[in-house]
Amino acid sequence: MDNDNPFLSAGPFPALDRLSPEAALEAFPVLFESTERAVSALESRCEPTWDGRVAALTEAMEPLERAWHLLHHMLSVRNSAEWRAAHEKLLPRMVSLGLRVAQSRPLFDALKALRDGPGWAALPEGRRRVVETALRDARDAGVALEGAAKARFGEIAERLSALATRFSDNVLDATGAFALDLAEEADFAGLPPAVRALCEEAGRAAGVPGRATLEAAVFGPFMQYSERRDLRERLWRARSARASSGAADNGPLLGEILALRREQAQLLGFRDYARLALDSRMAKTPEAVRDMLGRVEEAAVPAARREMRSLSEFAAASGHEGALRPWDVAYWSRRQLEALHGYSPEQLRPYFPFPRVLEGLFGLVRELFGVAVEPADGEAPVWHPDVRFFRVSDAATGRILARFYLDPYSRPEEKRGGAWMDSFDDRRVRPGAPERLPLALLCCNQARPAGGRPSLMTLTEVETLFHEFGHALQCMLTRVDDPEAAGISNVEWDAVELASQFMENWCRRPETLRALSRHVETGEPLPDDLVAKIVGAATYGEGRATARQLSFALFDMDAHERVPTPEFPSAAEAWAAARDRFSVLPAEPEDAFFPNSFTHVFAGGYAAGYYSYMWADILAADAFAAFEEAGLSDPAARAATGRRYAATILACGGARAPADVFRDFRGRDPSPDAFMRHKGLARKEDTIARMERLCAKAEESHDANPA
Repeated sequence: MDNDNPFLSAGPFPALDRLSPEAALEAFPVLFESTERAVSALESRCEPTWDGRVAALTEAMEPLERAWHLLHHMLSVRNSAEWRAAHEKLLPRMVSLGLRVAQSRPLFDALKALRDGPGWAALPEGRRRVVETALRDARDAGVALEGAAKARFGEIAERLSALATRFSDNVLDATGAFALDLAEEADFAGLPPAVRALCEEAGRAAGVPGRATLEAAVFGPFMQYSERRDLRERLWRARSARASSGAADNGPLLGEILALRREQAQLLGFRDYARLALDSRMAKTPEAVRDMLGRVEEAAVPAARREMRSLSEFAAASGHEGALRPWDVAYWSRRQLEALHGYSPEQLRPYFPFPRVLEGLFGLVRELFGVAVEPADGEAPVWHPDVRFFRVSDAATGRILARFYLDPYSRPEEKRGGAWMDSFDDRRVRPGAPERLPLALLCCNQARPAGGRPSLMTLTEVETLFHEFGHALQCMLTRVDDPEAAGISNVEWDAVELASQFMENWCRRPETLRALSRHVETGEPLPDDLVAKIVGAATYGEGRATARQLSFALFDMDAHERVPTPEFPSAAEAWAAARDRFSVLPAEPEDAFFPNSFTHVFAGGYAAGYYSYMWADILAADAFAAFEEAGLSDPAARAATGRRYAATILACGGARAPADVFRDFRGRDPSPDAFMRHKGLARKEDTIARMERLCAKAEESHDANPA
């Protein structure tokens, strides 16, 4: 086979336009064999040096890992029965090879010799961190296991990989399987023009006047605006019960996933999977996570209950009869927001055409971080006509720093939901070799262009784009030369959301809102009175939103620490307890099925780690507070603070402990004060003080456990 196969091509960019399941099935046997030979050769002559062990293994694994990344990417953005079949066939050997490398005693012994050798102290800090992390990861991958325990560990790893893929596929299938046809004019009652256009666009392919679907770009606005309570209820019940029946039922998978994770942890000597997962994170223990959640709960839950009482009273005064149900909350929240703050979320959509939002986002990062983002469409192959390609360069010198793809629109028939950032290449600088630049990708699921107009974004979709671009900035503006620690590589999982959540803060700033907005028809930016209303409503509903995140985080931790126990025999009991603790509404039958579509935890990287969003949000709010203290209305101060942020949070990657990087930027340990203030939550001084002590303790530079 020659290098014409797109999974083997060595061009500057992946041949994303030519990837196919057939090409994958042809290429991977070759890649598996060549990688196995390279690893065997390395094991036989492994040197206890950085170049002879760490860099050499990276080089040996890179062709296979890059190709696997491409295969997994296509499964996420062009999902089909053929891609699923190819992935399923190749997965066992990929898992087996990965475990073989992770459990290799020669490779592990060479790492230990490097750490214990005479040159250790002279090794740069970033490389020492990579070695310590690799030793810990090898232990957590079962390098010390022998015989039956080692074989069982491998069986579990293979099965868990297959279950995660199946779980995700089931959610995708269940989301696409349901549609609510809108046949009569009365079915469109209350829908603004932009929302109606989305429904009509979805209906055209099916030959019906309109269609409401479960994809977020349609579901969210429909629940906010439809005056048909019966239709809102049908849509809510369908979305809540996704992947809970038929061939796409994830219920049986949940118990097996949790049981296998627990068994895997116990094979390694951990009491439960939560402790195994937290071994590699900043929080370190379930107790530290629960302490953080409890501190936030003290302020968030009372606020959430006050908000719900206020909403219920408003709805009753406005003609609603009876208690509010889950399918009423978004509708009456929108109505209350309009009454309290004088604007409607859909009123903003015409001001945020996608091209203008991109222009405003790129203008902001130029001002803050000194980088220019320019279109480079056509320079690299793409996987779908909607995908854009951009280059990032130093605004002062013009030197190219990175490139990225952007896949912005929802395609529920083939693209998984949510939004994410990933990278095909990390930065690499080696003596005598060309510099390799970061190559990132961003995927969102915002509304598609409809009615002859560009995609008109909600403010939530704008925030999502900023969030993912924050991840991309950390990937692309890294100054670490070793790919093992560049960008987000080697960054603890509960710190990786800092850069993304930091960027969201700018979406509620008056100057940013004006820069992002141009009315799709008039070209005018958001008027000052509307900007003031948006800023004034920034904390609306934050109590309920925070309580909801607390329920997800607690369920995730309980499921991985306390299932199965007499307290929580299964995930269902753990979810019911977490939901009841934080919810402000009585449970509906469909609420029980939420875990069936919780892909972050059961098909992604957030197992025993969903708390990371809140953990990192505390760091992100404090980081943004540095800009507030410097003066948000002072361009020079903003730029100076932005350059410091870029030189620390964005540049250092995994070469330094996140707590140390944060101290480099802020000059102190993190404080939760800004988080509480930004959320508009009650500020109890004793709670603030305890959270400060928690952050200071848990964010210390982490000392890896001896291997």
